[in-house]
Amino acid sequence: MAQIKIYGLRDHLRPIKAPLSDVIHECIVEAFGLPRDKKFHRFFPIDAEDFFFPADRSEKYTIIEISLFEGRTISAKKKLIRLLFLRLGELGIAPEDLEITLSETPRENWGIRGLPADEIELNYTIEV
Repeated sequence: MAQIKIYGLRDHLRPIKAPLSDVIHECIVEAFGLPRDKKFHRFFPIDAEDFFFPADRSEKYTIIEISLFEGRTISAKKKLIRLLFLRLGELGIAPEDLEITLSETPRENWGIRGLPADEIELNYTIEV
C-alpha cells in the first residue's frame, strides 16, 4: 500500500498530471512490486501566491510525499528514489526541483477496507 501526494504550482502540474502520475506509479511498481491496480495518487496544485520555495528552485518545483506500510528494505526505498529522479527528469523536472519523502507506518496504524491493515491479507509482498 502506498498513498502518494504530489504538490506543485498549478500551472506546472495541470498539463503533466496524467503522465506524472503514470511515471510515479511505474517507479513504485518497479521498486516495490506493488500491483499495477494499486494506484492512489492525489494532486495538490497550488497557486503561485500560496507556494513559497527557495529562489534556487524553478516553477517546476515539485514535492512528492509517499505514505506506505513499513517493511521495505533500504535498498528498495533508495531504488524508488533514484527511479523517480531519473524518470521525472525525462518529464522535465530537474533533480534540483524535486523533493521526495517516504513515510512508513506500521500496518496496525493504518485502516483499510474496514479493518486495521495488519488484519488484511495482501496480494503483494511488502518485504522487498
